[in-house]
Amino acid sequence: MHFYKRWNNITGWAVFAVAAMVYLMTMEPVSSLWDCSEFIATSYKLEVGHPPGAPLFMMLARLATLFAFGNPDYVGIAVNAMNSLASAFCILFLFWTITHLARRLVTRDGAQLTAANTWAVLGAGAVGALAYTFTDTFWFSAVEGEVYALSSMFTALVVWLMLKWEEQADEPHSSRWIVLITYLMGLSIGVHILNLLCIPALVFIYYFRKTATVTWRGIALSTLVSGAMIVFVNNIIIPYTVWIGAQIDTLFVNTFGLPVNSGITLFALALIIGLGWAAWAAHRRGRVLLNIILLSTTMILVGYSSYASVTIRAAANPPMNSNNPNNPHALLSLLNRDQYGDRPLLYGAQYSAPPEGVKEKKVWYLDEDGKYKTATVLTGYTHAPEFMQLFPRMWNYSKGEKAYKEWAAYRTKTETLRDDKGEVLRDAQGRPMRGETLDFGRKRAYTDSYGETRTVTEPTFWENVHFFFNYQLSYMYWRYFMWNFVGRQSDIQPSRTTITDGNWLSGIRWIDEKYVGPQDNLPREIAENKGRNTYYFLPFLLGLIGLVYQLNRDQRNFSIVLWLFVMMGIALVFYFNTSPGEPRERDYVYAGSFYAFSIWIGFGVLALRDLIARLSKRDNVATAAAATVVAMSVPAILAAQNWDDHDRSHRTMARDIGWNYLQSTLPNSIILNYGDNDTFPLWNNQEVYGVRPDVRIMNTSYLGGEWYIDEMKTKANDAPGVPFSLPKHKYTFNNDMIYVTNSIDRPVEIKEVIDFVRSDDPRSKVKLADGTLADYIPAKRIALPVNKENALASGIVAEKDRDKMVDTVFINIKKNSLDKNQLMILDMLANFDWKRPIYMTQVYILQDFGLMDYLQFDGYAYRLVPILTPTQNPYEIGRIDADYAAPLLRDTFRYGNLKDPRVYADYFIQYNLSASHARDAFARVAKELLRQNRVAEAVELLDLGLERMPTSQVRFTDTNTYPFLEAYYAASAMGDKEAAAKGDALLREYAQTLIEYIEHYLRFEGAQGDMVSGLIDEKLDQLGDIYYLASYADRKEVVAELNDYYRSLGVSEENLIDVGRREITGTGNEITHVTLLLRALFLCGRPPGTDFGQAKIRFRG
Repeated sequence: MHFYKRWNNITGWAVFAVAAMVYLMTMEPVSSLWDCSEFIATSYKLEVGHPPGAPLFMMLARLATLFAFGNPDYVGIAVNAMNSLASAFCILFLFWTITHLARRLVTRDGAQLTAANTWAVLGAGAVGALAYTFTDTFWFSAVEGEVYALSSMFTALVVWLMLKWEEQADEPHSSRWIVLITYLMGLSIGVHILNLLCIPALVFIYYFRKTATVTWRGIALSTLVSGAMIVFVNNIIIPYTVWIGAQIDTLFVNTFGLPVNSGITLFALALIIGLGWAAWAAHRRGRVLLNIILLSTTMILVGYSSYASVTIRAAANPPMNSNNPNNPHALLSLLNRDQYGDRPLLYGAQYSAPPEGVKEKKVWYLDEDGKYKTATVLTGYTHAPEFMQLFPRMWNYSKGEKAYKEWAAYRTKTETLRDDKGEVLRDAQGRPMRGETLDFGRKRAYTDSYGETRTVTEPTFWENVHFFFNYQLSYMYWRYFMWNFVGRQSDIQPSRTTITDGNWLSGIRWIDEKYVGPQDNLPREIAENKGRNTYYFLPFLLGLIGLVYQLNRDQRNFSIVLWLFVMMGIALVFYFNTSPGEPRERDYVYAGSFYAFSIWIGFGVLALRDLIARLSKRDNVATAAAATVVAMSVPAILAAQNWDDHDRSHRTMARDIGWNYLQSTLPNSIILNYGDNDTFPLWNNQEVYGVRPDVRIMNTSYLGGEWYIDEMKTKANDAPGVPFSLPKHKYTFNNDMIYVTNSIDRPVEIKEVIDFVRSDDPRSKVKLADGTLADYIPAKRIALPVNKENALASGIVAEKDRDKMVDTVFINIKKNSLDKNQLMILDMLANFDWKRPIYMTQVYILQDFGLMDYLQFDGYAYRLVPILTPTQNPYEIGRIDADYAAPLLRDTFRYGNLKDPRVYADYFIQYNLSASHARDAFARVAKELLRQNRVAEAVELLDLGLERMPTSQVRFTDTNTYPFLEAYYAASAMGDKEAAAKGDALLREYAQTLIEYIEHYLRFEGAQGDMVSGLIDEKLDQLGDIYYLASYADRKEVVAELNDYYRSLGVSEENLIDVGRREITGTGNEITHVTLLLRALFLCGRPPGTDFGQAKIRFRG
């Protein structure tokens, strides 16, 4: 046994070293996308992150940042390294968990722990732990500053500690392990509550250890106890300790006049002292079980007390202060994630159920006078009993029938076929076409509040069940499981066609082709996608062998691992009740389930050892070593396949996105943003690196919260507050939606509108159906006067553009109501008086105000300017000031080392490059330079854009390539001798990529062909665009080459462009009528008539 313990420790730490080295070598040196940027920023200055918060993670990460020694360049490294080491510790505890359970397997029925058994056990631990080390999901979380790595470490630690208790359960004071486990679980709440899902496995370890004979009654009772424990911690301890404290605090503040938080502080101290005294009293009386329960509850609360730091830091009002939980009522809202709403699980309404009434909730808030006040808020809708169903999986009314139908429908019917617009499809003779279509839901009629009869399509119970298995369980869990143990088609998140991207892929062609279509002669962008990883089912098969092996030999411990697998996987699927169209893949949530399966991968080594021993008739160290070597192919193939797409060691794109947005702006600006990836990187740059502290960052999706409006009013860093004027009672649990009418049919000045909303005069209200009065906006056309001198002084408009300014900017509200965040934007516009530049990261933020014609694109962000620039091309919104934007693109902006071939631009990097117009910005500014006859500068900028974001790194899209072609050919027509050749090279590469996709999709047959038909249309449209552009540019050789391809598709000569009548020079320098067309090209956008529909019809027919 001493030999085993020594080598168990040595091998475990060796596995830890491998994992730590791999993660530290491949971790990102700065923040990553999504929440990582926020977590690193809030950790560095101990600020308050988004609900429900992660205070323990923040504090540990803050300790880690001390090793940056004040250098902000090392802050991201420090936090990511902390996560990498935490992940390595998770691997260490997984190794010891596997060896503990494997030792039980090989020593069952009194067998001895021989040297051969010892090495087999150690091999099992090494293979299982290293397999998990290199799995797609866990590796991804291990190299970035998110909470899931630390949460996984807590999961692995508490499971291992429970097995340590099992080993010492008969020794005195063994219950100390249980008390330690509960403390760690309390701590883990301050990271992520996923750790609570370990409770059933822990309960069964306890039950099996304390029970000689396992019975079905005992199993059922243990299941109920574990469920009750989860409910006790998650639904009682976490919310109700704060709720009770909040009630006491209300009494202390409102009645006794004591300071805020005095009541909850006294309650917390009394609760801990009281539980401690009760535990001591139980110990004195010999009540062992009661003593353990009381001690465990106390330790959970002590661990959970990390949330006190949230209130302490919120009271300091840091720049990042999500929900401002500076009092217990706000803290309770943060913990309950109130702003995210809820969803039904077992019983509720379907997405199509008409509302009957509203759900209201009384909330407490801290008013300006320092007293707690109440307000009533709308939390949802009520529905008639006939619209309530069991198992409502399709509940999200914002998604609608189209989103659910493709996943839930399983019946078909024959009916008249219609196109996407509802028009009847007809054959060549004009007769309506009939065919088989999906039959979905059942029609239900009801009478609305106006007495009119309406009909809705209501999903059936079995369609809900089908949706659960087909989408929630299969697509949103099993697909992720297969990614980790079978292989992954790509890292691209599918948006429309699920067959082409994001599926599992084994590498075994005949299997993959049945599932996702042809797998040979793939387009370069698919074949070279580093997220395309294939493991040939090896990890899955080894895990399946290990599962069966443990099931046949150790049913008790098998059930423990099974509980982990189910609770961390299937149970979460049921709880999340996910709707279609998630903004990102959610595989990271299920890492605990993959952890459990890796235990079975380890047991697969024992099964192989038994097989080799049976075949060789020898059971010695050599057979154990042979089994380990063979099984080690599993972590080896995982490491080899996953390394290139998980190595982020040279990537800085997430940080640079924030840098570029901030550097786009003028001094003392306000920049409006909306989502995670155009907000968190900006916060990270400001809070960690001190970049542009003069800019006020305002997330408009948060602007519906009164706490955020209050926060925006205050100074942050060097940036003054946002100039809001509405008093607090106008936005505090009020005006979540404000009606807009056309009561005044003339433009009304914006200050008058805001004064109207500010007024409490009943004449400025509209009476609702229930008789209550509500604020409203009386005009849809609103005048925003332009203070031209302020606009010039603040830099909003350059002096050279003075004469282009309008006297009034007209806001045209397109909807009949505005959300609170839009009301506050109006308030800001009414009061900024053109003294501070206003920027947006996305144009749609102002779309509902009709202000798209008053924007200027500054290379990354859009500036609101009082210069009318009518939008003629949706791809090119806003005017360009080349003198401002070109130096930013050339000298200031950063692009995440994308020109380094070692950097992998994964899907979300590509997505954010596209959303921010990072590459096409070079072409847009170059085209403005061409309008000013600055040809050499324009070509230099085009070349620079392709150098910094090369086509080998950034996937081709219509929007990031077509503008470059336009600009290169225009520069050629204006005299640049090399521009046409550069355009030809880019066009040929783009055309080749499109042709590769078209040829690939054409090989799909049957139902698979139907799934990609839309993609074929899309690629043919894009190819047609550049075909006609090449013709406009008189690029005869290129046109001739594309003609050859179109002929191969069966396109007739009459539908092709004839290039045979003119001499093909290839230089593009002759001044012909084409030159005039090209020079006019940018005045009207891309050429008209570029639809290549005839070719598609002839080809597809």
